[in-house]
Amino acid sequence: MPSIFERLASGRNAVFVALALIILVAFGLYYWFAVIASELPEGIAASNGRIEAEQVNVATKYAGRVEEVRVSEGDFVTAGQVLAWMDDVQVKAQIAAATADVRQAEQQKAQADAVISQREAELDLARRELSRAEQLIKKGHIPTEQLDQRRAQTRTAEAALETAIAGRAAAQAAIEAAEANLARLHDMLDDTVLKAPRSGRVQYRLAEAGEVLAAGGSVLTLLDLSEVYMTIFLPAADAGRLAIGSEARLVLDPIPDYVIPAHVSFVASDAQFTPKSVETREERENLMFRIKLSIDPELLARVAARVKTGVRGTGYVRTLADTEWPDFLAVNLPPVAQPLEGKRGGSNGAAE
Repeated sequence: MPSIFERLASGRNAVFVALALIILVAFGLYYWFAVIASELPEGIAASNGRIEAEQVNVATKYAGRVEEVRVSEGDFVTAGQVLAWMDDVQVKAQIAAATADVRQAEQQKAQADAVISQREAELDLARRELSRAEQLIKKGHIPTEQLDQRRAQTRTAEAALETAIAGRAAAQAAIEAAEANLARLHDMLDDTVLKAPRSGRVQYRLAEAGEVLAAGGSVLTLLDLSEVYMTIFLPAADAGRLAIGSEARLVLDPIPDYVIPAHVSFVASDAQFTPKSVETREERENLMFRIKLSIDPELLARVAARVKTGVRGTGYVRTLADTEWPDFLAVNLPPVAQPLEGKRGGSNGAAE
């Protein structure tokens, strides 16, 4: 059991740790208000955030076993590129059976066509015999009973022809159903080949060959690098002055000497509490508005292979249209041919 002296020492350590944290927080707030905030002219607002991109899950449509995964985490893929295969043995067997069903239905239709030809011939003969019987009955050469028989044979032949025609329609419907089932199975076979729905980078490889997945099971997660943005939070006083399309600037921590142009692509209509990971000028208890600052797709296309999400930095927005950007926020892009690193030795991140 710890002595009273050990308890006192432990209590002092806790107090020292708490004091150190308070000092660090106070220094951070002082740096923000005294250094960063003082550099911003009226009409410019800023908040820290991180680079993000839309995530797209590549998942199986049907349950099955993963046959092969062709890409690894970090690979850049293009829309339509084959990423993985699912086991297709059972689907191919079902396709073979469905193909046989189509052939069988086509044979049934051919038989129905032949029966129709036969019934048409029988009806034609019955009508001829009925016509002759009607001529003979007028001359008194045959009894009335024989005329009645010819009429009954004609009605029977007509009914047989209608039945044959209905049989052909049923055979045609069977063909269409079999072909539809075959098309469905071909679609299932196509779905066993997992292709990239968009161009982007493989963020996560979630399944390996041999794993059995349920319907909708994720195999890969892609980052769509055609839409890269930074999310920041601003108080109502600043957010209310923003308009969709307003100019913005991004300064990323790994490359602080460069300024990346962006624009306001989204302003939340409802306020929310600021996440703990975001520091702003207002207290955390205040309601803030989420703002999305998107990077120009043409600029992204030039450096898409080196875009990385998760990089932190600061987003600047112009809340007054007539405010000029200060010199330190003038657009300054890193060389495309060189790694996107900071001039002062930052080599840990790229502008993504």
